[in-house]
Amino acid sequence: MSRTYLHEHTTTTAAEAFSDASVAVLPTGSVEQHGPALPLGTDLLAARAVAETVADHPDAVLLPPIPMGVSAHHRQFDGTLWTEPETFENYVGDVLASVTEHGIRKAVVVNGHGGNSGALRRAARRLRDEEVAFVAPWNWWSNLDALIEETLDTSLGHADEVETSMMLAVAEDLVREAALEAAEERGGDSWGKSVRGASVGFDAIDFTESGAVGEPAEGSAAVGQQLLDHASDDLSALVEWLAEQSLADLWPREHK
Repeated sequence: MSRTYLHEHTTTTAAEAFSDASVAVLPTGSVEQHGPALPLGTDLLAARAVAETVADHPDAVLLPPIPMGVSAHHRQFDGTLWTEPETFENYVGDVLASVTEHGIRKAVVVNGHGGNSGALRRAARRLRDEEVAFVAPWNWWSNLDALIEETLDTSLGHADEVETSMMLAVAEDLVREAALEAAEERGGDSWGKSVRGASVGFDAIDFTESGAVGEPAEGSAAVGQQLLDHASDDLSALVEWLAEQSLADLWPREHK
């Protein structure tokens, strides 16, 4: 039987997985509104789909996904769940520190929710400063700007054509395609709201009535598969790069 996530192993087979691997891969996402057409777990489902593409990578061990994230700015929409940034930061840090007990001191966090980024960066910095582990936080879309521009003529929004494409590729049965037009009609044109350069849109509801930002009706499964394939290539290369690095070279440098 093929094993994917750590929680699917026994303690015996986990020992074998840890002995072969040098990089932990941790998917993180959110459970938050993505308009009337996309599932609440869009960010989690996308991160999980990308992370699973390296499940059989010889250098990687795939950790159980962390579903909830930093999403209070979506709280006015039904179904949104969230944790405080400090709670999320500490939880992720604790999980990755626990993996070091089994000999894995390098990790990639495959993140699907932009709101998690600050907390993940702080957790990674602390683990590195304490020389516990070296963690690379990585948003699955972070190297796909050119592809997104080429295929969809846009940049990343929220519950938009990019995320719709990804969901059509990895979780089509959870997409309410009949609601895509309504999501777009009542959605926002851009993420955020500003007046004279000052950001005055603190919550998503301040600039989108449907919860979407962008043109979700323009999404397609074919584009989603391209996004998944390119993100998979990036993740595999990142895992391989990290596996090749010595820990001594990854720790903070001494004062000049």
